Amino acid sequence: MGSGQVTDWQGKHVTVAGLGVSGVPAAKALHGLGAKVTVVNDGDDARAREQAAELEALGVTVRLGDGDTLPDSTELIVTAPGWKPDKPLFAAADAAGVPVWGDVELAWRLRKPGAADWLAVTGTNGKTTTVQMLASILEAAGLRTAAVGNIGVSLLDAVLGDEEYDVLAVELSSYQLHWAPSLRAHSAAVLNLAPDHLDWHGSMEAYAKDKGRIYEGNRVACVYNTADKATEDLVREADVEEGCRAVGFTLGTPGPSQLGVVEGLLVDRAFVENRQKNAQELAEVADVKPAAPHNVANALAAAALARAYGVPAGAVREGLRNFTPDAHRIAHVADVDGVAWVDDSKATNTHAAQASLAAYDSVVWIAGGLAKGATFDELVAGAAGRLRGAVLIGRDRALIREALARHAPEVPVVDLERTDTGAMLQAVQEARRLARPGDTVLLAPACASMDMFANYNKRGDAFAQAVRELGA
Repeated sequence: MGSGQVTDWQGKHVTVAGLGVSGVPAAKALHGLGAKVTVVNDGDDARAREQAAELEALGVTVRLGDGDTLPDSTELIVTAPGWKPDKPLFAAADAAGVPVWGDVELAWRLRKPGAADWLAVTGTNGKTTTVQMLASILEAAGLRTAAVGNIGVSLLDAVLGDEEYDVLAVELSSYQLHWAPSLRAHSAAVLNLAPDHLDWHGSMEAYAKDKGRIYEGNRVACVYNTADKATEDLVREADVEEGCRAVGFTLGTPGPSQLGVVEGLLVDRAFVENRQKNAQELAEVADVKPAAPHNVANALAAAALARAYGVPAGAVREGLRNFTPDAHRIAHVADVDGVAWVDDSKATNTHAAQASLAAYDSVVWIAGGLAKGATFDELVAGAAGRLRGAVLIGRDRALIREALARHAPEVPVVDLERTDTGAMLQAVQEARRLARPGDTVLLAPACASMDMFANYNKRGDAFAQAVRELGA
């Protein structure tokens, strides 16, 4: 399985584990390179059959309803990132000495000679925003780039397509990193680490270890969060190339080899001459939209990676000014009777909700949904002083209600049992009743959405629609 030129793949027996967003492009790419491809998939529903028919028309073998048995003569497995490491398929592969790669590993191995460098970003929260900011900064510097990986363009399309890039801004999940042993980025950042996906990784240690793989073999900079010691520990443990530097970002005044904030300015003391004495102004905090603390941290991480790649200060400012955040990420919906209404439906875990709540002084909080095994004591204890009231929705709302009773007993709580489509409108009406002029009503659920909504986008849309009905 050498560098991945066509001659290497001709006649190779490759099993692709899982259809879906990464499996179908992987199967097509490998088939196009001459491999004998078999796709195995747990599910056998209408969508899977449709995808299978498309692949079978090309000459790919597809086995639906059995993702556990290793096909005969398999020489390599390429897995969808979501497949858990403890699946029987992987135990069988291990016993047979068959390597397992993810879609990211495959893309890395299929790069053409002289291909674009990768600037990589992971973390529990803020990955997508940071990668989009980074791509915007790189574009402002006149570089051919794209935001790829977990978002936007698929990595396989980026490395195999006709478009030529100078550098790629790559978002990587812990799942993807788990299955990408040979990835070596130019520079990389871990934004933060909080318990998430522990059902998949098995433990916080395993989760952190997979995140930390992003630093392996970095050439120029390992970017870490000075407020999150776990990210710095991962840099210490990483095996990097000679001369690669640890570069911190902080919302405070930066020390040497750090980026930070001084009197409303984002400044760089890492990529300047004589960093003991000098600092380079990059942008104003006001250039970051929205300028909530955690989003300023995202901007500093993006700026650090861009600067590691040699981007001038002016491009950082221009890129941040040009950037528009995605929907449902601290999006200001409206002001109604002196109350601000903010949609952060993307805050699907406690760490994201904590960052969101910290951005406002007086909040009526709409929260709840699927907890995914999370606990809420730390979140509620930290936010108690900011809460004017809380409106709870969704299946696991009792967990938040109990945390509020323990840590914020004086905060009024409305507990909504209904889970029909009108529930969000009622939640918004109850929040309006609790709010006072100057308050922010914040949808930051700290939970996944699938108990009541198709996804967090639909949940945010329902909130925004309900707020517009209030305003009308």
